[in-house]
Amino acid sequence: MKYLILIFTLVSLTSILLGFILDLEYSQKLIGFGVVGLFFVVFPLFSYHRWKDKNAKDYMLTKENLDKMRENQKKHKY
Repeated sequence: MKYLILIFTLVSLTSILLGFILDLEYSQKLIGFGVVGLFFVVFPLFSYHRWKDKNAKDYMLTKENLDKMRENQKKHKY
């Protein structure tokens, strides 16, 4: 998965750079496809890869987590 994300990132960035550097009829399309690739392919894949083994409840402000934070503050006296 890590290498797939890297490949898509490099392809998208290359497309954007070639769109700026080369003077072609479809330069703006190259830039557009690169941006679309970054935002609709690379970013969701990267987000999924980083969050797949995490529990979302650990990052929510629930009563239990607030109690843990208060206990931690009392212990360390921030």
